[in-house]
Amino acid sequence: MNLHPLDTFEYEYVGNRIEIEFTSSEFTAICPFSDFPDFATLRIRYAPNRRCIELKSLKLYINSFREVKIFHEHVVNKILEDFVAACDPLEFHIEGDFNLRGNIKTVIRASYRKEKPKRAPALARRN
Repeated sequence: MNLHPLDTFEYEYVGNRIEIEFTSSEFTAICPFSDFPDFATLRIRYAPNRRCIELKSLKLYINSFREVKIFHEHVVNKILEDFVAACDPLEFHIEGDFNLRGNIKTVIRASYRKEKPKRAPALARRN
């Protein structure tokens, strides 16, 4: 897949939890079976950790799916993987709301939550 890279910038308020939401109502990819276009509205919500996604790169990334043959389920998982790899968010949620096709409506959701670092066990004191 030749997708546009997701660019990031430093989040200057690390520790101040915020949520950022994006909606893209013009997502398009190609059905691998029929070669017809699939259309969807993507809803993305994330809580940045140390990096934020730059909006123009997100737009170009989403638009770069237009020539890609990919299943709905894989679209959502691919975006989740790429987003997490790019900015290591605290949380990430995506919903792909695909247009009706053949009398079937498809909505796919996926989420990611950064694991909190495990604390080392306390050492037992010896007397």
